[in-house]
Amino acid sequence: MTGLSRRRLLLGGASAACALPLAFGGHAVAAADTVDDASQRVLTATDVHVSDYPTVEAVRWIGKTLEEETGGRLKIRLYHSGQLGREAEAIDMARYGVIDITRVFSGALNNAFPLTQALCLPYVFDSIEHLRRVVDGDVGDEVLRGFETRDLVGLAIYDSGARCFYNTKHPIVAPKDLHGMKMRVAASDIFIKLVRLLGANPTPMSLGETFSAMETRMIDGAENNMRSFHSSRHFEAAGFWSETRHSYAPDILVMSRASLLSLTPADRELLMRTARESVPVMRAKWDESEGVARKAVLESGVKSNEADLAAFRAAAQPLLDEYHGKPEIEALYRRIRDLA
Repeated sequence: MTGLSRRRLLLGGASAACALPLAFGGHAVAAADTVDDASQRVLTATDVHVSDYPTVEAVRWIGKTLEEETGGRLKIRLYHSGQLGREAEAIDMARYGVIDITRVFSGALNNAFPLTQALCLPYVFDSIEHLRRVVDGDVGDEVLRGFETRDLVGLAIYDSGARCFYNTKHPIVAPKDLHGMKMRVAASDIFIKLVRLLGANPTPMSLGETFSAMETRMIDGAENNMRSFHSSRHFEAAGFWSETRHSYAPDILVMSRASLLSLTPADRELLMRTARESVPVMRAKWDESEGVARKAVLESGVKSNEADLAAFRAAAQPLLDEYHGKPEIEALYRRIRDLA
């Protein structure tokens, strides 16, 4: 790895956290930034996904566009494939200005940023088209504004397809087929509760640990989208993919608030506008690569089946009932459903 190392970033986190409260009226540079010369600014961006993953490609496009628009004065140095750690670490490093930009799964943000919970509820979205209508409108804007409360800025919402279950044992048609199985979930209360309601044993772990956990039978399976099922090579360990489509929870691109404020007003506007403009770029790459991933997975011998969605919705209803009791989440839920 050139540039920053994960060790250097993590060691620098404490000092960065101490330095941020002394902020400078818009002129401090976050710990992860580099200034190659008096006129050039290099921002650090991270993603746990591989180099050709649509979210990585979208951030790469942002960096290229910024370079072109500023004559090379503003750049992004991108670390993909989890080079700088897991998503949970990236969120904290961005909050403290140790890195500048990171793409994270919305489920990993639920506890710190409650508005994201509405996007992660089971069966709140009917399709990818429904999700895109929602996040492109007022609901998406409100969720992005919610990051301002804890030292981050929401730059864009990237959709990430339908999340489904896959496993090493058998097809999952109804919730009863999950009973007793150990399933990897993201570290999110919503996903942990959902998997438990469906009768399985939720096992929170990072994406990078999941393959070996399935190979060694520590877990029986997991849930994710088709693109990640392919790029993580989980299909080599899990031979059954079941179309439960229980969630369309999106990914979110966030930035350190301190890093954004350290840019000139013109550069801030340029970066935020370019981030929003990267959404259709990401979607085009997603739509193309998801089909390629599905074809490759099925040709490898993975067995795919439809699931009884009515049975899954009924089993998930108690979780929805719980979140209906949260006025802020209920209001967003209703607005999402109105756009179905």
